Amino acid sequence: MKTKRLKHILIFISPLVIGWIAIFIGAYDVSPTMVLKILFNEIVSFANILDISEKAIIIDIRLPRVILAGLVGIALSSSGVTLQGIFRNPLVDPFILGISAGAAFGCAISVGFLANMPIQVMAFVFGILSVLLTYSIAKIQGEVSRLPLILSGVIISAFFQAMVSIVKFIVDPHKLQSIVFWLMGSFSLANWSLVKISTIGIGLSLLPILLMRWRLNVMSMGEDEAKTLGVNVRRDRIIFIVSSTIAVSIAVSVSGIIGWVGLMVPHLMRMMVGPDHKSLVPLSMAGGATFMIFADTVARSLTNFDIPVGIITAVSGAPFFVYLMKKGGKESWGR
Repeated sequence: MKTKRLKHILIFISPLVIGWIAIFIGAYDVSPTMVLKILFNEIVSFANILDISEKAIIIDIRLPRVILAGLVGIALSSSGVTLQGIFRNPLVDPFILGISAGAAFGCAISVGFLANMPIQVMAFVFGILSVLLTYSIAKIQGEVSRLPLILSGVIISAFFQAMVSIVKFIVDPHKLQSIVFWLMGSFSLANWSLVKISTIGIGLSLLPILLMRWRLNVMSMGEDEAKTLGVNVRRDRIIFIVSSTIAVSIAVSVSGIIGWVGLMVPHLMRMMVGPDHKSLVPLSMAGGATFMIFADTVARSLTNFDIPVGIITAVSGAPFFVYLMKKGGKESWGR
């Protein structure tokens, strides 16, 4: 019991620890003493360091980037564990409903043809639109159950991927590079404005998931069993899907497409703490933030230029998936 509690505490504080370390790391060398002086100066002004370049690096570049990475990690991992629970499928990730493909199309349209329209807005709009189309197609046969919803997501993803390919084929070659870079995911454009938008949007969208997480335990038992226990499966499923979709759409709109986080982190947490969603959901949020901050720190410090963080998560995700299939998957779901 003490070991389990200690494990939970370590996971919960891990984003703060890794975030604190990440602020000290970067291409421009800033001494730890100066970092501490700059941070404390923001709380209680005790030294005249208003004009030094190190302050701009820490306050305007690294700090918002670390916080934004943590928020995106929270959104992706909590959405992953939620969708895996309601679909009872360990291979589901936040992009199964076509969010990534829709957001990618919105990005391509913005960069290629609508230069005055922010990429984040277009990615969010088309991310939401793709989920609405997915749900509408799944509803054609009446009852919206698991299989039609997943198949509809595959169809919509394929459609928007084809549309992105068309845009990439006809767009100006100079703009094509921007589209490809955004599609690989990055926090290089992080600023306090994006942090505020993400904090409010992701926080509000994930609140229902956090409050209703115990219902995921019942829904994971199966639709018939959940109905027998008095759970309104259809209503709760819609609430969970809408909440996850909004959170992921906001995350994609500020960072681009970052894969594997929503698949890896929930499985890793499930193997460490078990399948009880009452603790699994908040621990996945903490684990997602930790992993995302770590991956972004590696991405911006491994070379002299920024590597898209989506490459880092993909490189680490592929071997993890093989490991999961070989050893951990069945145990993590308690089968």
